[in-house]
Amino acid sequence: DRIAVAHTGDEAVALVPLPALPEDEGEAKATGLKADALLAAVQEPLARGLADDGRLTLGVSAAVHSAEGLRGALEEARHARRVAAARPGPVCAAGHEELASHVLLLPFVPDDVRRAFTARLLDPLRDYDRRHRAELIPTLEAFLDSDGSWTRCAGRLHLHVNTLRYRVGRIEQLTGRDLSRLEDKLDFFLALRMT
Repeated sequence: DRIAVAHTGDEAVALVPLPALPEDEGEAKATGLKADALLAAVQEPLARGLADDGRLTLGVSAAVHSAEGLRGALEEARHARRVAAARPGPVCAAGHEELASHVLLLPFVPDDVRRAFTARLLDPLRDYDRRHRAELIPTLEAFLDSDGSWTRCAGRLHLHVNTLRYRVGRIEQLTGRDLSRLEDKLDFFLALRMT
């Protein structure tokens, strides 16, 4: 039950043994090491040990059950650490549960490309919201979070479905996009995540 640590350059890798996992897979998922729990346990002591301008980023992989899974876990933890590195603060962590494909890819998009992409898609909506006191951006977020379900989105926003259809139509009109198309939904999803 000891932790093994290896140092290579400016990177340290720790193998942390977990308690025996239950047979039930649902319970096993609940017992995995989570980045936020790890961060809560180590943030204060680690921050005290850093110099004034020091910074520490942690990446946590999913649990592995054999030595064959260690290489993949190490790569997963490294990707999670890159996600953590994009966050502010002297000690930051990210876990495997945060590694959706867009989270992995977006840090590699140059800032000027991000700004241009989000401006092209979202600025017309922001301008309209500002001029008309509308809520097109929150409507778009709710629509995407509801997986494009008119009924769920309308319920979430406490709107009549026809009001929601009007707002989505206005979003499409202002942006030239079609929210029934997967590609356009994906573009909006990414633009909202980049802001």
